[in-house]
Order: sequence, then C-alpha cells, then structure tokens
Amino acid sequence: MRILVSNDDGIHAAGIHALSDALRACGDIIVVAPDRNRSGASHSLTLDVPLRATPLHHGEFAGSESYAVHGTPADCVHLAINELVRPEPDMVVAGINHGANLGDDVIYSGTVAAATEGRHLGYPSIAISLVGETHFATAAHFAVQLVQGLISHPLPADQILNVNVPDLPLTEIRGIKVTRLGHRHRAESVICSDDPRGHPLYWIGPPGAQQDATEGTDFAAIAQGYVSITPLTIDMTAYNSLAGLTAWLAQQG
Repeated sequence: MRILVSNDDGIHAAGIHALSDALRACGDIIVVAPDRNRSGASHSLTLDVPLRATPLHHGEFAGSESYAVHGTPADCVHLAINELVRPEPDMVVAGINHGANLGDDVIYSGTVAAATEGRHLGYPSIAISLVGETHFATAAHFAVQLVQGLISHPLPADQILNVNVPDLPLTEIRGIKVTRLGHRHRAESVICSDDPRGHPLYWIGPPGAQQDATEGTDFAAIAQGYVSITPLTIDMTAYNSLAGLTAWLAQQG
C-alpha cells in the first residue's frame, strides 16, 4: 500500500507529520504538500505559472519521499499522481487540518480539495481535520482506522470521506457518527483598515456562526464529543432538480 499524504497548512505543519508518522503502520508514505500555508485555497489549480517541487531529505523528512510544492493543495495531488510519484499511490489522505472543516467550510477547504482531487483522479481519498490544534494523535488514530477500513472494504468511486475529530484525548472520544453537512449563517462582515499611506485594506472576516447544527449534522456530532464522518460526492449534479428544471424551461417557451 502506497499512501499519498497532502494538506493545506503546509508541509511543515504539525498535523501532516502526525498523520504521516501514524500511517506508516499502513504502508509506504509519500508526502507532497504546499511549501507554505494555503488554507482556504479550495480546489484551485495553478495554470498561469509553472510549479516547482522541491524534494526534502533532511531533518524530519529524512528517510521518506517528500516534496514541497509552490502551489495549492489540488496542485500537489494533481502533480504527485500525474508526475512525481512512481509507482502511483493507492490512496490519498489529506490532513490533519489545523481546525475544523464542518458544514460550509468544505466549499473553501484546501484539505477537502486535496482529497477531492485524489478521488477525481481515481483513488480512494480521505480528508481529516482536528477541531483544534492540540490532540493530533487522536485524529491520527482515527485516520489509521479509516485507512485500514478502506483497504479491506473500499467505498464507491464517486465519494470521499470528510472526517472531523474533536480536539480531545483519545480516551474522551465518545465514538464515531456518520453525519450530513451542517450549515453556517452568512459570514461576518469584511474587516476594513488603512495602510500607512491611507489606502484601504480589506480582510475577509471569520466564518458565520452555526445555523443548522441539529442532530445528524457534523456540527452536532463534534459538540457531543463524537468523530464526524460525512461522505461527500464528486458529482455535484442536483439530480432531484432535473425534472423540475426541465418543466420550468418548458414554461418559458
């Protein structure tokens, strides 16, 4: 088993090292990750400039196949599978993200995008996030468990697993729940300020508060101390709307 590991927090982040170290129990690990923090990059690909991939062989990367890419998380997985990693990997695991990827977060998440790119290119993929920045060993434990499960019982080819783990010691985790995505309120306002020359600057505000965090959502599972696993489909077609849209168009004619 060859496992490609990536993230959006950058190749030097604590989460990706906790994940890589734990997954060595499952097979050979290849790390291809951004050379810096690219959180919020979503599924963007770099098309206007060439990518640079720097092999890393020293310090914490000694003895492993690792590359720092001057690009996005999706760039990393795309480049790894199509060029850098030979033979190609058997699976893609993205994370461990420093912070939650719950509800609407998946739209913007580079971690989820890295896993999605892996699935798009034909490989089983998991995105795993820690709802905090302390207990990475807890999240790594569940990553290993899920990877072993995918090895023995593969999932359908059109989905990834979006996994969120409470920032708790392993002994305090109450279990695992399969969930749907919750929903946040509209994001907070843009934060405005001025640079030293008086020109305006704008900061994107923090995400909105939880709006739909009812039982069955990923928000609710995390609040109750459970690991949340949400299957996400690659095909975003709203099949339930096809007939209604066809009828609506007919009315316009």
